[in-house]
Amino acid sequence: MTVETFSIEMKLTEISQAAKGTNPKEVIVAIGPAFGKEMNKTIVGVPHTSVLREILAGIEEQGAESRVIRSVSIADLAFMAHGAAKMSGSGISIGLQSRGTAVIHQKNLDPLSNFELFPQSPLITLETYRMIGRNAAMYALGESPSPVPVANDQMARPKYQAAAALLYLKECQSRIPDQKPSELKVDFSIKE
Repeated sequence: MTVETFSIEMKLTEISQAAKGTNPKEVIVAIGPAFGKEMNKTIVGVPHTSVLREILAGIEEQGAESRVIRSVSIADLAFMAHGAAKMSGSGISIGLQSRGTAVIHQKNLDPLSNFELFPQSPLITLETYRMIGRNAAMYALGESPSPVPVANDQMARPKYQAAAALLYLKECQSRIPDQKPSELKVDFSIKE
């Protein structure tokens, strides 16, 4: 008996400069400058392919539509997400840094305010990323979901603080100042 193994690969293709959306069911997922390029895994080694697939699946499950953009000039999570929310047809976005930190944002909130923040990236599971996508979709559709449950570990910060700082620095090094966000086409394929 043979067991077939396969992996899923992701291809991110820049298709244009990102524009303001008009679809009221749209959720923009704004990824960091290094996401899927110079960096391919979160701080705890979860592949970016899996993370983005789960977020997009969560959005789709709720009946909303996703659009993925790359924040090119900004690596700060709050400002990436806030800028994306202002571009989203629904006014809702998800910001996603390469190390795995995420946030759900709305265009009418201040940049440092948000609907839901997921700051402890080492504790975010694929199931949690899917729930983040679902909740963002529900906000876009005018619903008021219960917040995504988050794990909390007081030791996560000291354990991962140095690695998080280095990953953020790497994300910042991938920035291109004064460049507008790019709209991306996302393709997933199975590799045997």
